[in-house]
Amino acid sequence: MIRASPDGRQASGPPVPASSTAPITLDGEEIGAVWLERPGPPGPLDDVLLDRLAIAAAAVVERYGAARTTMADPALVELAVGSGADEVARARALPLLGFAADAPVRVVAVRSPLPLDQVGGLVCPASPVKAATLSGVGVILATTVDPARFPEGVRAGIGAAGGPGRSWPQARTALRFTTARRPVVRNDDLGALALLAEIPQAASRDNADVAAVARVAGSPEDLATLDAYCATGSLRRAAGLLHLHHSSVARRVEQLGRSLGVDLTDPAGLLRARIALTAWRLLGD
Repeated sequence: MIRASPDGRQASGPPVPASSTAPITLDGEEIGAVWLERPGPPGPLDDVLLDRLAIAAAAVVERYGAARTTMADPALVELAVGSGADEVARARALPLLGFAADAPVRVVAVRSPLPLDQVGGLVCPASPVKAATLSGVGVILATTVDPARFPEGVRAGIGAAGGPGRSWPQARTALRFTTARRPVVRNDDLGALALLAEIPQAASRDNADVAAVARVAGSPEDLATLDAYCATGSLRRAAGLLHLHHSSVARRVEQLGRSLGVDLTDPAGLLRARIALTAWRLLGD
């Protein structure tokens, strides 16, 4: 609530009952109110004064957006990022969230044990950032995002810097590719791998390689070995990740190859295993 005294300074006394009020409307929606605290009955020009004040307040809100707070109205965020929103409505929503209508807004999909406002403040400390939760997934909107600043335990998919209606589905896709080893994924870095997210889940489940990975995943030790070897393509580097001797990893990889029905030391077999492991993980989302 903002109150001003007759001399234009901020009013310091306690509020008194309003003598006249008028709604502030934007796009046909009432977003607030203006009022006069005049002693005695309303003056003859009070309605005109309040009408002009309401118009000015609506213009300020539309141009400069809401106050700089991180958490935002989920309905407004959904209007900004939703695929069903028309571009006119989206252009209206962005200024209300504190962004210019033509700003290169980047959307981030987040799963976090920490409050979203805390995460948003960390990854975008110097620019406007807004956050809300939609359908159980955290949404962060910002013009710049530092992937290195996401705290431990947070998984995040980062969409491209462009229209939020396009960036949001990209961010959700990137979030599906995150793992404990790779908790932050930029959609720009997925390339052709993003196509795996478009495969129907029934088709993935019916694939022999994916089904084999699902069986292997029943053993946490085998799954960790397969993950490390697929991530590095090297017995020695996988051994480093697993804190094992490379000969021990070699035996495990050989056994995994027999379980999967592929030669993991062959580039084609390793590629099959990588794709199958990724497709299996996507089934869990």
